[in-house]
Amino acid sequence: MLILESQPLNGRSGHEAGRCLLQQMYRSLTGQPLPQISILPQGKPCFSSGTLHFSISHTSRHVFCALSDSPVGIDAEELDRNISLRLAEKILSPTEYERFVHCSDPRETLLRFWVLKEAQVKYTGTGLCGYPNHTDFSPDDPRIRIRDGCLVAIIQQEANHAL
Repeated sequence: MLILESQPLNGRSGHEAGRCLLQQMYRSLTGQPLPQISILPQGKPCFSSGTLHFSISHTSRHVFCALSDSPVGIDAEELDRNISLRLAEKILSPTEYERFVHCSDPRETLLRFWVLKEAQVKYTGTGLCGYPNHTDFSPDDPRIRIRDGCLVAIIQQEANHAL
């Protein structure tokens, strides 16, 4: 089970909007108030009790939340975000870089790699340390979707269907 929701920030901080959206989703699914949230040693937030998992990401205009019965990581970037293409040499593995140099839209391709890398570290709970250039993602990975003008990547333990 995977539930994905999004909302515009509407003047709220990403943290505030994310917590509010998570609370709404949790109550809608369970009929219960949001349980206490703990932070694991490497910084990953999780529910202190129960079997549900969540991940939150926000952009400059939107917040996204994934709620699942298995570990999950989500990241989002606005499709119109300006990103330095020089970053590709630092964050992409050699295989990813080869895919990048042969793509038709370098800016969007780099954003696609970025959301996958961020979603992966949120899924594992390891956090982003240094340059995340030890992965082997593809820009056409089916775990990326376009929603609300954003690229959204969701990585979870099992391939489940969104509700």
